[in-house]
Amino acid sequence: MKIKDGFAKREIAGTYIVVPVGKKSYEFNGMITLNESGSFFWDCFTRDITVDEAIKLITDEYEVDEKRAREDVEKFLALLSDNGLLE
Repeated sequence: MKIKDGFAKREIAGTYIVVPVGKKSYEFNGMITLNESGSFFWDCFTRDITVDEAIKLITDEYEVDEKRAREDVEKFLALLSDNGLLE
């Protein structure tokens, strides 16, 4: 599972912002704000990885159990999918 190419993420004043670049700006009109964990999730899915691989990265990075990590990842991926951001 992977986020589509054509988005740039930047940190501005402690907040992470994702904006479409190039041709993507014609398809996606807006920006996405992410907190620290959302930014980590975004980074996980900028490459093609499985949900289980992402959960492993998350549980290694944060003090969270696998069940909670899975729930958070599924919710994050649902938001991305609903907005057409996944390949």
